Amino acid sequence: MSKNKIKKVVLAYSGGLDTSVILKWLQENYGCEVVTFTADLGQGEELEPARKKAQMLGVKEIFIEDLREEFVANYVFPMFRANALYEGVYLLGTSIARPLIAKRQIEIAEMVGADAVAHGATGKGNDQVRFELSYYANKPNIKIIAPWREWDLNSRTKLIDYAEKNQIPVAKDKKGEAPYSVDANLLHTSSEGKVLEDPAQPAPEYVYQRTVSPEDAPNQATMVEIEFAKGDPIAIDGKNMSPAQILTKLNELGGKNGIGRLDLVENRFVGMKSRGVYETPGGTILLVAHRAIESITLDREASHLKDELMPKYASLIYNGFWFAPERLMLQALIDKSQERVEGKVRLKLYKGNVYVMGRESPRSLYSMAHVTFEEDSVYDQKDAQGFIKLNALRLRIGALK
Repeated sequence: MSKNKIKKVVLAYSGGLDTSVILKWLQENYGCEVVTFTADLGQGEELEPARKKAQMLGVKEIFIEDLREEFVANYVFPMFRANALYEGVYLLGTSIARPLIAKRQIEIAEMVGADAVAHGATGKGNDQVRFELSYYANKPNIKIIAPWREWDLNSRTKLIDYAEKNQIPVAKDKKGEAPYSVDANLLHTSSEGKVLEDPAQPAPEYVYQRTVSPEDAPNQATMVEIEFAKGDPIAIDGKNMSPAQILTKLNELGGKNGIGRLDLVENRFVGMKSRGVYETPGGTILLVAHRAIESITLDREASHLKDELMPKYASLIYNGFWFAPERLMLQALIDKSQERVEGKVRLKLYKGNVYVMGRESPRSLYSMAHVTFEEDSVYDQKDAQGFIKLNALRLRIGALK
């Protein structure tokens, strides 16, 4: 890519160390105008400092947009209809945010007449793939600048030195040091690097931002009722709320009860293993509740098919293929399965755990008449003999041979 052909670039900008250094580096090395885009996805932090830092670095066009409702309604909730878990445990909090940021970044690039887009993802991680696959899906011929694959600032120490030389403020963590890598949105927080790089060592308590330790959670359980319609939560304790409000409330309930912590060594798409510490309090509650309401409203084979497809669906999101045809096809199947998924689930939250206390639905497939241990008039137990014999036929023939 010829640097002198780039006149204007839209940078996905958080205001943190990496993207602030990138902003200055783009100005120096490409000699282009930089437009910053900061998405409010519910990080839980004030975004005005990002605006002030961008202004300090000479940026004239600054976009800071509240995308929380779109994020939860159009990305988080569709994913939760699938009960998606990567490698059995990870609720995909970082993965699901990237397609929305990338889509909006492309829209802004078209709006301001930019030649290119840029991101702060490293050449070792998954996010570079997620951003760029999403860029190309939304604008096939877009030019992409990925500084981590170009520059020689290949360590955190070099980044900090560059920032200090250019009078770029460097944030400090709770220990008074340059922070480890943190990603946050309304669904989760993710922490990687520094004290977390050795998977044999426990994560220090100060790494956790949204949850109290389960040992320090209240001794009194919290009861909560979640109502669903077509697979999505619509109300908590009888109060209708918007998607972002629901996730915010569940985060609050989960956080104070020590719910949603995960210390994971995962397999990155680029091939290496990495250790991350995640907090997904509201999402952890939502997953348990959604599976509970599905347990009485989904047909057996439909439910089992969903569970078979889920790992593939989760991998597509983890690897950055949100806009790919196969993910859209799977989503259509998943959404079809949710047409009858409505009703209420009652949960108990206690010291890091989520317990299902009850579930009910006007579309329930649970039949008391069929499952009762008392006398009934709807199920002939003699029918089971032929059912078992037919299923055993191939086993009997095989054993005879």
